[in-house]
Amino acid sequence: MVQKDDLDKCAALIAACRKEMAQRVVGQKEMIDGLLASLVAGGHILLEGVPGLAKTLAVKSLAEITGLDFKRIQFTPDLLPADLTGTMIWEQANSNFSVRKGPIFANVILADEINRAPAKVQSALLEAMEEKQVTIGETTFPLPDPFFVLATENPIEHEGTYSLPEAELDRFLMKLLIVYPAPVEELDIVKNSPSLSSGSSNKRPPLSAVLDMEKLTFLRYIADAIHVDEEISKYIVSIVTATRPAPGKSTREGVYRYVSFGASPRASIALFRCSKILAMFEGRNFVSPEDVKTAALPVLRHRVVLSYEAEAEGMDADAVIGRILSHVPVP
Repeated sequence: MVQKDDLDKCAALIAACRKEMAQRVVGQKEMIDGLLASLVAGGHILLEGVPGLAKTLAVKSLAEITGLDFKRIQFTPDLLPADLTGTMIWEQANSNFSVRKGPIFANVILADEINRAPAKVQSALLEAMEEKQVTIGETTFPLPDPFFVLATENPIEHEGTYSLPEAELDRFLMKLLIVYPAPVEELDIVKNSPSLSSGSSNKRPPLSAVLDMEKLTFLRYIADAIHVDEEISKYIVSIVTATRPAPGKSTREGVYRYVSFGASPRASIALFRCSKILAMFEGRNFVSPEDVKTAALPVLRHRVVLSYEAEAEGMDADAVIGRILSHVPVP
């Protein structure tokens, strides 16, 4: 059982992280908590939002408060796998090949506009995300630990883009939808924007590294110890299995006419982990049904494949998942 003192330490750590992030990012609490939760869970995140909503700034700030090595990769249609992973270089002086590692060898990777990269690059990234390793030539190299991919997508521009394969989407722990700030938050953003005298440097005050590896390991240890009742575990599995059309379920009635394919068991594991972390963030040593419901949308929205009928009726993944949550009995 997790002790109250340990939960208080976790709460203080999370509060310190939120405070540091708030010096750069105004509002966007769901995004910041999602980034922190994925970092604790050791998973990757897909961020979707229109340009200008501080996605890149939030990722850079996260790397800064953790003291981790950060690299940004701008994905374009002409990108090659070697541009991501690295390549073999012929050295004339030594008459042999040497390895030049690519930008993927960092702790925090910002994959900017990930859906602009072609299939070969997506394949190389998939190995890195799942296996935490890359292959250059005939040699496989382990990636730094921790390894954390944060990918961004622009939902309103589709020219020159490639749809992410379902196998890659399933590797993302969560998909976060970044929304416009409230008017009062946007007013704060405008007032605190860089001055004209600062020119194009746009330099900002440095953030404190409040979440080093030792503290991150402590958060993971406490999250592992959060209690999950057997009924809550069954509830998690029931939600995920309810997304899957099956022979015994009519595909022409209810929510199943909007779903072509449901979430995999990887979604159950992700929902289980994220629910524990959210409970820890709230200062509780047990998972409640509300934790599961809160985690369900970001965990499932990119794993449920909608049918043509859903698109025709204007149903998005969140609406379908909301209906599923309303039908699954709460313990």
